[in-house]
Amino acid sequence: MFGRILQMWKQILKFARKLILALIAVGLLVLLLPRIITTISSWTRIYQVNDAPTERVAIVFGAGLNRDGTPTAILRDRVETAAQLYFDGKVQKLLMSGDNRFLNYNEPGAMRDYAIRLGVPADAIVLDYAGRRTYDTCYRAKAIFGLNSALLVTQQFHLPRALFLCNALGVQALGVEANNLHYWPPLMWIWNIREQLATVGAFVDVYVSKPLPVLGTPEPIFPAQS
Repeated sequence: MFGRILQMWKQILKFARKLILALIAVGLLVLLLPRIITTISSWTRIYQVNDAPTERVAIVFGAGLNRDGTPTAILRDRVETAAQLYFDGKVQKLLMSGDNRFLNYNEPGAMRDYAIRLGVPADAIVLDYAGRRTYDTCYRAKAIFGLNSALLVTQQFHLPRALFLCNALGVQALGVEANNLHYWPPLMWIWNIREQLATVGAFVDVYVSKPLPVLGTPEPIFPAQS
């Protein structure tokens, strides 16, 4: 009797181990597959400033502010890259999209101020104050600002997700890498881990939950296209 009970417990434990391993494998697949898909699909759609194609608008994604309200280094990198696209005649307008939920936190305004200091004229800059997430920025680029296509300006680790989202939400997008700075390797690891999780969230947003961002009255950048 004791032998049969022991054998049964061995079988249960063996099954439990297999089940746990299977669940781990499925979890890893769910975690890794979206990032793999977006990375592979973006390989031929990411450019450097010098070889970027011509578009009417470049979308610049927010990336946080310092305590004094100025753009972080990573955000300055994006604005500088977008400004260079403008100076090179690659784009006519810069759509600067970021978070402005709080009175003392204005990402788009800080981005505009920095771009103007770099020499970009104010009338070439359009602000999106409700770009709280990459999903929101891409959704609003189409729904509010009337864009059917655009260049996306951000760092390499962020471009695959941004390209996936904008193209999935109706904006035919190509990416331009912001790489004017060399970032501390541990920071790059942190940002890439965050992107791993955020990319899973992007797939959920596009294919499952389909959330509506903050919207409002359409403000097409080029009214003739509306």
